Amino acid sequence: MRLSYLCKVHNQISHSGIIESVVGDCVKVRILQTSACAACKVAAHCSASESKEKIVDVFNVRNTVSLKVGDPVMVSASRDVAGRALLFAFGIPFVVLVTVLVVVLQLTGQEGLAALSGLGSLIPYYFVLWLFRNNLREQLAFQLETN
Repeated sequence: MRLSYLCKVHNQISHSGIIESVVGDCVKVRILQTSACAACKVAAHCSASESKEKIVDVFNVRNTVSLKVGDPVMVSASRDVAGRALLFAFGIPFVVLVTVLVVVLQLTGQEGLAALSGLGSLIPYYFVLWLFRNNLREQLAFQLETN
């Protein structure tokens, strides 16, 4: 039983953050996203390290009454959710772009038209994602834990 608990803990991606706002059941949390080498002792002298502040929306939060702006919280998501998000944001669009690029290039032999067609094929893809944003929001949800 304990082993199962440890697997669940290691299956999470977590970031500490500060609550920026609470509106209804949506909590906006400011997190500091750092690269792997940003915590290195020589990161200040290296151009490879970077960190960025991000605002993350956490939806369907219960008991928002106890949350206040400025409270420290932990935002987490499972690795499955992160993988799905990467697939929708980068994997599928890459496949669509390359497929359309190759097909149009083979049919017409015009590189410019193929490139424009490949880029243009992403417009309907991202429009469909936008149409299903509420469904995706439920599938790609963050969890909020108070400290």
